[in-house]
Amino acid sequence: YGKDKGSARYKCKNCKRTFTEHTGTWLAGLHKKELVNEYIELMHQGKSLDKIKQELRINKKTAFDWRHKILASIEDSQQSKFTGIVESDETFFLQSDKGKRKGLDRTARKRGGHSSSRGISNDQVAVITTADRKGALDLTVATMGRISKLDIEKAIGNRIEKDAILCADGHVSYKGFAKDNQLELVVLRADLKQFVKKGVYHIQNVNPLHNRIKKWIDSAFWGVSTKYLQ
Repeated sequence: YGKDKGSARYKCKNCKRTFTEHTGTWLAGLHKKELVNEYIELMHQGKSLDKIKQELRINKKTAFDWRHKILASIEDSQQSKFTGIVESDETFFLQSDKGKRKGLDRTARKRGGHSSSRGISNDQVAVITTADRKGALDLTVATMGRISKLDIEKAIGNRIEKDAILCADGHVSYKGFAKDNQLELVVLRADLKQFVKKGVYHIQNVNPLHNRIKKWIDSAFWGVSTKYLQ
């Protein structure tokens, strides 16, 4: 039934509605679909929007929109379960209103900046990082300030197998989460120099991820607005 932005269009004989093979996906209505594979490869390399714009000769707003369409589609895809030894810990990003020009309830900061409060406060964004030894990974932007048992449940509650062994710090929220889900919990407290137990239980795989993620976001994107952090 003709063409739609370069794709074959079809028409249902019953309901008379038209569609393409991209209907219902992030590719629906997208111009320049022939550049998508190359765009994803540049995105995988961690290229900035400015570099992607130059290499593909597309508008920067187009590059921005495609990035968020792709990320949203990844988030909606099926995720693997956490099995065996599972590590989980949280890290924090300073709240960012990057790009917002009006309606700030505080003095604008230069890129980077510091929290107005000491320790963990409500101007910091908690990101829960979870990984098992087989490669399953989850990074969830959870809440402002300290995480709760409910935040952990929303992040990984439906992905962790009942026979998994959860390794976490001594935060009371992890204890509550493990109890509610009948999980074995191994607590590792850095303040007591508990870094490894029985030679295998630790959270030394997720902690380096925190540093890598922060360096990547700061260097490749010059920081990310909190509303786009996930």
